Amino acid sequence: MADPTQQATEQLVRKPDEKVGPPVVQIRNLWTRFGRTVVHQDLNLDIYAGEILSIVGGSGTGKTVLLRQMLGLERPSSGSVTVFGEDVSSAMPEDLQRMRNHWGMLFQEGALYSALTVFDNIALPLRELRALPEDVIRDAVLLKMHMVGLGPGDAAKMPADLSGGMVKRAALARALALEPQLLFLDEPTAGLDPDLSDSFVELIQTLHRELKLTVVMVTHDLDTLFALSTRIAVLAEKHVLAVGPACDVLRVQHPFIQHFFLGPRGQRALEVLEERYARKQEEKKADQQKADQRTEN
Repeated sequence: MADPTQQATEQLVRKPDEKVGPPVVQIRNLWTRFGRTVVHQDLNLDIYAGEILSIVGGSGTGKTVLLRQMLGLERPSSGSVTVFGEDVSSAMPEDLQRMRNHWGMLFQEGALYSALTVFDNIALPLRELRALPEDVIRDAVLLKMHMVGLGPGDAAKMPADLSGGMVKRAALARALALEPQLLFLDEPTAGLDPDLSDSFVELIQTLHRELKLTVVMVTHDLDTLFALSTRIAVLAEKHVLAVGPACDVLRVQHPFIQHFFLGPRGQRALEVLEERYARKQEEKKADQQKADQRTEN
């Protein structure tokens, strides 16, 4: 196996350690230009079914632009972005609308419609299909609300009446309304206090596991990054400098990686992650001991 400690001119590419499916997103030779400014140059990336891939990078590296290109909201200057085997970078508008039924998007600020209730915000993607009776939509909305930790009493509330955490949950329920296979998250824990952030991370972990979702996430929050990511993709020097499990990415010798991951904030996040891992291992051990005792009895 090649040494994952690499120079900045080399590119680290590691597949997920965990068992995953085939690629659901494939980006090939992607260039993005804004006037004379080149943001992406020969960028390549595969995202595998069932993984949580986090995209990080410094300011101006085009993280959100890349996310929007996967969503078909922006088109690259050249290259291709293939999602579920279809090239969204060259698709016609009517084909894009059909493709979008297979993925959901949680925007950074939630992006709920201020004039609609929580119920109507979540119901909107279902109503836009123009194929479902209202009683089916009602049941589906209440189910999605329950999945994200919102009760029936929250259905009639307006976005202005919600806390930051409730806005995120309502927006997540809307993103899941069409039961997508692929979920995009833009700074999912931004603006949340530590306790709300931790509970939202646990919610995403649960939904990822139970719904067998593929998740693509852009985040600056290191706690969220380390807690959720199957792999991390680092954007630098106009391409994906490194993509792989956190342990491999952290070994790459590059100024951005050293500063972002191994500075004071990164060290604190790693310590928290190690503490959580140790605590979970102890809980698993205790649960196994209880199970063994029940078997013996």
